[in-house]
Amino acid sequence: MPPAALSDAPERSITSAEAAHTLLASFLGWALDAFDFFVLVFVMPAIAREFHRPLSHIAFTITATLALRPVGALVFGWIADRYGRRIPLMIDVVFYSVVEVLSGLAPSYGWFLFLRAVYGIAMGGEWGVGASLAMEAVSPRWRGFFSGLLQEGYAVGYLLAAAAFFFVFPHFGWRAMFFIGGAPALLTVYIRTKVPESEAWARTRPDMAQIRHAIRDNLRLFLYLCLLMTAMNFVSHGTQDMYPTFLEKARGLDTRTVATIALIYNVGALLGGLTFGFLSDRIGRRRAMATAVVCAGLVIPLWIYPSTLVVLTIGAFVMQFMVQGAWGVIPAHLTELSPPEVRGLFSGLAYQTGVLLASGAAVSQAVLAQRYGYPATLAGVAALVMVTAAVVIMLGSERLGRNLDSAA
Repeated sequence: MPPAALSDAPERSITSAEAAHTLLASFLGWALDAFDFFVLVFVMPAIAREFHRPLSHIAFTITATLALRPVGALVFGWIADRYGRRIPLMIDVVFYSVVEVLSGLAPSYGWFLFLRAVYGIAMGGEWGVGASLAMEAVSPRWRGFFSGLLQEGYAVGYLLAAAAFFFVFPHFGWRAMFFIGGAPALLTVYIRTKVPESEAWARTRPDMAQIRHAIRDNLRLFLYLCLLMTAMNFVSHGTQDMYPTFLEKARGLDTRTVATIALIYNVGALLGGLTFGFLSDRIGRRRAMATAVVCAGLVIPLWIYPSTLVVLTIGAFVMQFMVQGAWGVIPAHLTELSPPEVRGLFSGLAYQTGVLLASGAAVSQAVLAQRYGYPATLAGVAALVMVTAAVVIMLGSERLGRNLDSAA
């Protein structure tokens, strides 16, 4: 649908203030969820030392988190499609906050691994519910821009984790980083008092038969979205999870320098998501995403090999601008493609299935780096996944500006 036709979409009775509260709550839910995830990325060497384990074992806890996320997407997505978006979102936020605090209390590696796996269930439940709630509340004309804003809650979470690593870790250690992750539970009060239930869901209210039929009738589309999200998760995790470790191990940078670079490149991620989300409203979802990942592939040498710290930081900034630029389109793209009867389940489960299939990225890079070194490993993986993602993106379809009510 061309942008000019979007004015034909029916008006929504939700007020602009309610839409703003909905978008903010969904943004904060995803940002704080991402904070809880990325805390581990920064403190892996410290945890490995305390538990007397190799770094690859701690990296495996990231794999466990990613692998369990589809379970959360399935459970919370089904509840959200059957009974509404708000209550599952509140339950999920409390769930991941409690597990994060317990991770900081883990007495051994075995307990830590178990808790990070359970955290994966909580993390997997948030995105599909929050994205559906937010995208159903905003105007179709600006859906791409707000999609970029919502998705870059992920980058904001990384920024917050980097800031905690900079200010908290040197004084209080890695456990305190996880204790901070209990704060998001307070978000449920805001959701309870300010966020209305989705009107698009209220007009649909699918029963179990409708949910089953929607899944059956759109199975091929679901499989394509799983493939798309697998490629996109390799793009993000292949360029993010081991990059702080690369800066520390291969470039010999200290804790605060690594945190500073992470802060800078996550500003780039935030700006990239907004830029390409906005651009996707004008040129289309697929074209915007493919442009971003191709540009990310071109910037790999600047991201890994510069001899000066300044140029390396610029490369990291541009890389995440492009990577998260592509990701900024995802909430709108998946929401528009998903059947209205199973929007929370369909989009969330496709997203998290992609996470599962790409969950070995961190541990694989850690193992390969032991043999080939961090520079060659990160550069080689990034080049492969960018090319693959560009092909998969362009093989699909899109429904730019689609009205999200089932009656439409």
